[in-house]
Amino acid sequence: MSTSFRRKAAAITFAVLALSLAGGGIAVAQPSAKAPQEAAQPAARGTNSQPPVSAESARIAKSALKAGAATTLVATNAFTVVNSNGTKARGTGTVVKYGVGEYEVIFGHTVSAGAFLATLSLSGSCCIPPGGEVSVAPRLLTPNAVFVQTRNSAGTPANLGFTLLTHTP
Repeated sequence: MSTSFRRKAAAITFAVLALSLAGGGIAVAQPSAKAPQEAAQPAARGTNSQPPVSAESARIAKSALKAGAATTLVATNAFTVVNSNGTKARGTGTVVKYGVGEYEVIFGHTVSAGAFLATLSLSGSCCIPPGGEVSVAPRLLTPNAVFVQTRNSAGTPANLGFTLLTHTP
């Protein structure tokens, strides 16, 4: 009978210890009521609107659609590597640079129903790209183009190189 009591006492002791540690871990993981100043969210970054479509961009988009109209694509993946100055390093599409950190990549097929993925990159085989942010969206009024914005780590528009991947169903 004393052996049975010792086993139960040991099991209860371990259970209490485990619950105490778990409770202490949960209490430590709770965020503080007031966030420190340096962890505060950055200020608003201004407008997130796209610049108007230029006449040159519209002309390029229309001619690219005409050239790509003969192909019937079931699904396609296309990538484009763009340098910070807006020139295409490799891949498909035509790049138009609008302003600081504003790029448009035009394809020969409709991409408006596709999925887009962009990441900051360098076109060479060396080095890690500078830190920053990249945003990508379908280009307004141009079904065969994608709009890309790049910003530095402070949220200020900056000319940064990127790689864009599009998947079109």
